[in-house]
Amino acid sequence: MNDIKDKKKNTKFKNKKIIYIALALIIVYVLYAVFLLTNEQSKTFSVEQGKIYIEETNIGYIIRDEKVIKGENYKNGMEQIKSEGEKVSVNESIFRYYSQNESDLKQKIAELDEKIQKAMQETAEILPSDVKTIENQIDNKVIELNKLTDNSKIKEYKKELSELISKKAKIAGETSPKGSYLKKLIQERAQYEKKLNSGAEYIKTPKSGIVSYRVDGLEESLTPKNLESLTGEYLNNLGLNTGKIIATNTECGKIIDNFVCYIATISNSVQAKEAKAGDSVKVRLSNNSEIDAKIKNIKQEDGDKYLIVLEVNEGISELINYRKISFDLIWLSYSGLKVPNQAIVEKDGLKYVVRKRAGYLSKILIKIAVKNDKEATNDKYTIIENYSADELRKLGFSNKEINSYKGISIYDEVIMNPDLNKVD
Repeated sequence: MNDIKDKKKNTKFKNKKIIYIALALIIVYVLYAVFLLTNEQSKTFSVEQGKIYIEETNIGYIIRDEKVIKGENYKNGMEQIKSEGEKVSVNESIFRYYSQNESDLKQKIAELDEKIQKAMQETAEILPSDVKTIENQIDNKVIELNKLTDNSKIKEYKKELSELISKKAKIAGETSPKGSYLKKLIQERAQYEKKLNSGAEYIKTPKSGIVSYRVDGLEESLTPKNLESLTGEYLNNLGLNTGKIIATNTECGKIIDNFVCYIATISNSVQAKEAKAGDSVKVRLSNNSEIDAKIKNIKQEDGDKYLIVLEVNEGISELINYRKISFDLIWLSYSGLKVPNQAIVEKDGLKYVVRKRAGYLSKILIKIAVKNDKEATNDKYTIIENYSADELRKLGFSNKEINSYKGISIYDEVIMNPDLNKVD
């Protein structure tokens, strides 16, 4: 009886062992299949219509044509009439300095406004329909006045407002006690307002451009007039922080030329060594916008370092807050069929990719795109093209070979690190 139990026990053990071995083999097979699948996928790349750049990330110093404007009463404090970054023309008022005792004068005017309003309410029973109409006009003018920033418009609205108040006073009756009192209040208010306006100093623009109140004291040194004498050592010794926003000044403002500014940078790249004044490049700012630029000046400094001054005619308003920035200097950009460099192999002076289509591998002759006499390739990707019939003929291909030539197309799968010896 015990022998039978032992045999059953051994049989169950063997069956479990077989099952475990089978499961282990299945798991190994699945893992191997996944490995082969992922490994195979990692060896291919789908050709895409893309773009590549020859670029470098640099530190740049902003150089502008800017005129600092400062009045005599700068210690009184100032009020902005034109906002930061706003464009202005010649002889516009951009800010004003407060008059002496301005807060006291404003307080007295505010107190008189309350008295005038109260006096008007007490006379509202006289010609109510006419008074109501004028009151509505006064209310509308006050609402519009609070929205204005242009000084000339503000003066115009204040004048109209004063005329409406005087008109209401006349309706109330200047000869009556209440009317005489109202007239006296209005005259007193006008005297305070005249004193307030006459004591203020309005600062006007000597030139057109962009208004800014971010004055850092470098306006006279980092100027286009000094481009020729600029050095990398001078820029480094300024001790500026990259990306720091220039603080708003409370005593003066400035007008910036909104047509052109300059970015000075230092580079030791191969492209900088080959560059020359007049070359076109691109600048990518921190907001990822790309703007056209031109090399204004370039000169070699110590060793392989080059001081490059770039001229830009757009995106100037994006730069007025800064003096030192981080940016991408784009030497060249190319568009076309984009493949990784590892997909390209060379044989007998010609370049190939290996295409995989329906499991079949084909060797495809390609050429590297060229722009400005430079090959469209960087450290990772290359823009490739197909040969034309005339180009193949110049390379010595026969008509039969030209007719059978198959080029590369978008979405084709190409093999990474291909071995041409294993392809027909």
